[in-house]
Amino acid sequence: VQLQASGGGLVQAGGSLRVSCVASGPTFRSSSTVMAWFRQAPEKEREFVAAFRWREYYADSVRGRFTISRDNIKNTVYLQMNNLKPEDTAVYYCAADNGIIMSTMTKGTAYDYWGQGTLVTVSS
Repeated sequence: VQLQASGGGLVQAGGSLRVSCVASGPTFRSSSTVMAWFRQAPEKEREFVAAFRWREYYADSVRGRFTISRDNIKNTVYLQMNNLKPEDTAVYYCAADNGIIMSTMTKGTAYDYWGQGTLVTVSS
């Protein structure tokens, strides 16, 4: 599986942005594959943002503002981010794995495949 993330940029607080992650390889075609977004802000640890496996999962900090979706025809997972806040500023990474135990879904170490990251900057 190869993951290619895109769509980051600069946006004002309260604005919206959508990041995308295109996956290639047979692993992604399985509906049991977990697709996820993580982020890492400067001088902070990587943190879970959202995941999709038959349904959506979100971190408390983004629930109600972010929406993860998956297009199996385009082999793409999206993260729609609304009402962005300066604290959302980070490099956003997509991740995938088809062997995850769901109790470990929020842990980056559970994922074998990662995209290169895309920078989202939210100005105040």
